[in-house]
Formats: sequence, C-alpha cells, structure tokens
Amino acid sequence: MPRLSVVIPAFQNEAFIADTVRSVLEQSYTDFELVVADHASADATLERLEPFAGDPRLRILHTPAGGGAEANWRRVSEAARGEFLKLLPGDDLLYPGALEAHVTALAENHEVVLVSSPRDILDAHGRVTIKNRGLQGVARRVQPGVQVIRQTVRRGTNVFGEPGCVTLRRATLEQAGGWDARFPYLIDQTTYSKVLLRGDYLPIDRTLAGFRVNQGQWSVALVNEQASQAKAYHAWCRSKAPDTISPSDVWLGNRRAEVMALARRAYYTVNRSRMSAE
Repeated sequence: MPRLSVVIPAFQNEAFIADTVRSVLEQSYTDFELVVADHASADATLERLEPFAGDPRLRILHTPAGGGAEANWRRVSEAARGEFLKLLPGDDLLYPGALEAHVTALAENHEVVLVSSPRDILDAHGRVTIKNRGLQGVARRVQPGVQVIRQTVRRGTNVFGEPGCVTLRRATLEQAGGWDARFPYLIDQTTYSKVLLRGDYLPIDRTLAGFRVNQGQWSVALVNEQASQAKAYHAWCRSKAPDTISPSDVWLGNRRAEVMALARRAYYTVNRSRMSAE
C-alpha cells in the first residue's frame, strides 16, 4: 500500500483540475497514490483528466450528485489506502517538496496526528495575491492538538489552512468520524479539530501550497455565513475542551471572526476581476 494518499474531490473544476493533478504527479516524493472523485460535474472536468488516465498512481472515481461537499470529501477519502492522507481541492496547487515535507514530519513524530504549513493565496490565473498565509500565532514545535485548537478559536480564523496545506493520519480521521460539515464553511477546520483532540500537532514553516480563490468556489458563495458559522464553531470547541478554551477565548475569537468576514468580503470585492478564469 502507498504511504500517502492524495485525494481530490473534484466539482466543476475544468479550468483548474489539470494543473492541480500535475502539481501532485510532479512531486519528488513517490510513495503515494492519487485518487480523484468527480462529483457529477456538468462541465469538462472529466475530459481534463483523460490525459492522466494512464498514470498507474491515479484512480478516477464518480460520486453521484447531491450531499454537498461532505459527500464527495467522504467518498474520495474512504477510497484512500495510505497511512497518511492529504485532501486537495480540485482548484488548488501543491508546491514542489510538499509531499516529502509532510510525510517526513509525520513519519518522524509518531505522536503527531496532523501537520500543516502556510500557503499563498492565488487568483483564478494562479497569480499570488497574498504570500505565505497561515500559522498565525502558532508555536513552531510539536504541541498538544487542543492547544492549537484554542489558538484558532482565539484568532477567529483557520490557522491551519485549507486542506491542501494539511496532511493527517488516515486512521485518526476515521476514528474521529471522517469529514464533518456541521458548519459547512468550516468543514475542514471542524474536522481538523476532531482529529487534533486525539493527538499532537506540528507546523511546518514553509509555504508548500497555493489556495486559489475563484468565482466557482463554494466558500465564496458562503461568504455571508462565515462569521455566524465561526461563532458556532467556537462554542462547539469550548464544549469539547472546556478546561483549555475559556469563555474569553470564545469572545475574542468571535470579535475577530466578524473582522475576518469583513476582510474576506473586501478581498472578494477588490479582486473580483481576478477571480474569473476567463
């Protein structure tokens, strides 16, 4: 079995999926499988995958329509066979060395259940709009996962990064119940937290991924719900770790989440013309 599974839940990604797949297949690290599940896309996503179909590392699956992002994230992750798992959205990119850095960190630190690293924020054409985003306020060392959950609550934002920035132990993800979309905008952050309640965290202070912001992205569609979902997530975290996460942590995180929601709206407004692949 491969040491690592990279899984891509694709949906309406015709403009980006080839670059995403290529960024995985061209990695220097070789002990991995790549699993792509297309979620009944109505565009040419599957056609863009055809040139890669002969690569023995790649499997292409089909997810029936319905169920939202969680259905496809679960489908592609449950097909994975590796000890470690990285979910990569179908419009994002891995930078050279990403897989090797994450696998090495997990292999050398058996108590660590999740690692993550910063990313660049990209426009629809892959141009950098914000460099080296992530790990805000996080100590650069192995630490209990619950302490980093507290940090992400206090910051009012996802300090771990999007899934392309994260690699975790597949068995721990399964023990935690898999991807959890109770707060749809925070499906990744909520699931990381469930995993981190079961072990340690290690940040890798290198920019190893690109997170692409584009008009077809479901998180853009949910912009008006971001602050309310973040507040609900903060309350949920406190219920899971009341001895570590205090009411003042939640209050501070809620205020910062409100500011972050405004900042995201401003970003989308300023960069609207750069969010289209056309």
